[in-house]
Amino acid sequence: METILEIRNVTKKFGQIAVFKDVSFQLHKGEVLAMVGENGAGKSTMMNILGGVYPQGEYEGELFLEGKNVAFQSERDSINAGIQMIHQEISLHQDLSVAENVFLGNLTNTHGIVNWKTIYSEAAKYLDMVHLQADPHMLVRNLNTSQQQLLSIARALASHPKIILFDEPTSALTESDAGNLIQVIKKLSSQGISCLYISHRLEEVLEVSDRIMVLRDGSLIATYPSASADINRIIEDMVGRSLEEMYPKKQLPLGDVVLRVEHLTVPDPYIQDKIIVEDLSFEVRAGEILGISGLVGSGRSETVNAVYGAMPRSSGDIYVNGVRVDIQNPRQAIRCGIGLVTENRKASGIIASMNLRQNMTIASLKAISSRGIINKAREKELSEQYYDSLKVKAQGIETGITALSGGNQQKIVLSKWMMKEKDLKVLILDEPTRGVDVGAKVEIYNIMTELARHGIAIIVVSSEMNELIGMCDRMLVIGGQKIRGNIPREAFSQERIMRAAACIEEYGV
Repeated sequence: METILEIRNVTKKFGQIAVFKDVSFQLHKGEVLAMVGENGAGKSTMMNILGGVYPQGEYEGELFLEGKNVAFQSERDSINAGIQMIHQEISLHQDLSVAENVFLGNLTNTHGIVNWKTIYSEAAKYLDMVHLQADPHMLVRNLNTSQQQLLSIARALASHPKIILFDEPTSALTESDAGNLIQVIKKLSSQGISCLYISHRLEEVLEVSDRIMVLRDGSLIATYPSASADINRIIEDMVGRSLEEMYPKKQLPLGDVVLRVEHLTVPDPYIQDKIIVEDLSFEVRAGEILGISGLVGSGRSETVNAVYGAMPRSSGDIYVNGVRVDIQNPRQAIRCGIGLVTENRKASGIIASMNLRQNMTIASLKAISSRGIINKAREKELSEQYYDSLKVKAQGIETGITALSGGNQQKIVLSKWMMKEKDLKVLILDEPTRGVDVGAKVEIYNIMTELARHGIAIIVVSSEMNELIGMCDRMLVIGGQKIRGNIPREAFSQERIMRAAACIEEYGV
């Protein structure tokens, strides 16, 4: 096959730490090459080198595009060379139109005058290429997450790229929406566009890619054709050890009802008279892991955020250990023994300006303070205890949290609530393994199991069906504003869950 991109002996360091160590590989024309590895293996760093985020001089080695040595000094250099990048976090201008986003920075004009009629008609062509049914005139904020991801690809195609870099493009999508995106990527590949693809969803990687390369600790471990790849071998190459069981679920005795929610209705905070979920009632017991499933937009996250007081509810009563509690904000929820690991780690899970120690102890300041003064020795002792037990990969507790990989950041977020274990009654996990590698996922599942063993009620919202089926004792399925399924573990099946989510049939309600 014709080689379009070649990376030769690339080494990238941050300080004294080598993220890449003499890595070389080739990308062929029209190929989808998947890059997999644990968080911190160097995948996104390589994407940023190819995307011009890290200019030549900040790394060692050479890049060859169509046989020519290239040296990018900026992202614009990379784009001009025919490389486009689709980031994990969708980066669109929400208050511009779909068409304006497609051609942003590339608006064709005559003497400074934009022909908007042409812009909108051309935008429609690119939307059609990615199977996005949207009016080019509408504002981007009115598109759902899946539509915005497709729009990101349409925008990339408008510059006629030779190579598209995909960094976790399906991390915020449901399995069905991810499947649609995979078909779009296969179509692009068939048209001769080369793709470098990062994802922690290994089943998805096997489906979309032609070849898979595995990185571990900055080194290229193996490359093999996807058609003959074995998922267990991939995992072992990624983590450097055998994973006997992906989902370490333990059957634990369940205690009394800890949290009971009755007749919960959550209005849309932005659209008047629109209801997100209506008249939901459910409960969760001590030691139980309760899953919440549903399609994108079904109201899963809004439901748990309303329970936590992070979103207003128009009606509904909340009971903790049989006592009705008035929760209007997260501070009151925490006082009642409810914790929440949010869906968007960067926006509301971590405090980016703080180090690991400060992020770990932020919810336990009262326990480590006296008369409003933090006991620094106690804070250091407590944070180091969890830093060690969770095997966080960092230079120490004084490291800035933004320097960590996604999986290690998630461990820090979890440790914040583990420190409050004596006071914690309910822990809500909203997409707890989004953007997290396989090895870190197993560690997070072990944490969930251990907290449940100590009698804490766990609620898990997830878009990964296998995760919910593998780890939960019971599953609620939300569809059409209602609970359509209340399914015990022994009755779990993907078909049953999807039929309930699509409001085709109900189960257990």
